[in-house]
Amino acid sequence: MPTTASPDLAADLRLSEQMKQGSSSEHEQAENSEFISELLAGRINEAGYIAYLQRLRIVYDALERASRALADDPQVSLVHDPALERVATIDADLAHWSARGGIVPEPVDSPAADAYAARITESASWGGHLVAHHYTRYLGDLSGGQAIGRLLDREFELGGEGVSMYSFELATANKPYKDAYRAKLDAIGDSLSAADRERIVDEVRVAFRLNQQLFAELVGLLDDYRR
Repeated sequence: MPTTASPDLAADLRLSEQMKQGSSSEHEQAENSEFISELLAGRINEAGYIAYLQRLRIVYDALERASRALADDPQVSLVHDPALERVATIDADLAHWSARGGIVPEPVDSPAADAYAARITESASWGGHLVAHHYTRYLGDLSGGQAIGRLLDREFELGGEGVSMYSFELATANKPYKDAYRAKLDAIGDSLSAADRERIVDEVRVAFRLNQQLFAELVGLLDDYRR
């Protein structure tokens, strides 16, 4: 079971800090996946990366549909930004990696991605839960995702192609954008009870566990994806 910060400690934290600290264990487990380690070492072939992107597309499609549907929600409206949407960039990367490997991708069968997407769709019943998924995916893309994009570019000698998922056209530079995003999370937290803030933190933990399950599914296919 995840360790929850004590009520006294949580009361002293802004929501963005609660979300980060309260999910640190799940976050670490997700980012230490064997699949990600092998991918960043350049040991996953084109078919493996395509399989990864196809699963991400299922997740982002659900997230972006829900975000647009709740764009006027009091909480979601503070973080919703069409510039963050990734489905089109994933499609572009899928086309690149398919051409690179001479692969015609088949529709993916992914119970893990489907479960993740279903949870996001269910989360839209309360804006705070959707914010948890929005934060987990997009702030991750703007943080560790940037390093992933650079490592992929280097290890696979891509010349900047096939990693558009990690390239954002934002209104500001990356760091000021992330700082402003966290400030918006804190503003959301200021309007919520301590119990509702903890509901959001709990959903961040859920999101990271769903990421772990997605990676575990890919680890089970590693023998097919070794480079």
